[in-house]
Amino acid sequence: MSAFNIVLTVVDIILAIAIIVLFLVQEGNDQGIGVVAGGSSDSYYSKSKGRTLEEQLKKWTVICCVLFAISSIVLYLSFIKAW
Repeated sequence: MSAFNIVLTVVDIILAIAIIVLFLVQEGNDQGIGVVAGGSSDSYYSKSKGRTLEEQLKKWTVICCVLFAISSIVLYLSFIKAW
């Protein structure tokens, strides 16, 4: 096992833990039946939604998931090809 594989394994584990933590910190979607009934949420909160903490957590969760997928694929290929 090379140093590259060890570093990539550690990065993969850190990203996996970050995904779990980010997922657990996010709040649930509490809209309930209002979505089915056509409830409108045209408020200041919905207009500035991209700047809220919840949206930032979602963005970082997606970033960590993409990085985790890439690092897992590279780690798999490095073990198969013995880089």
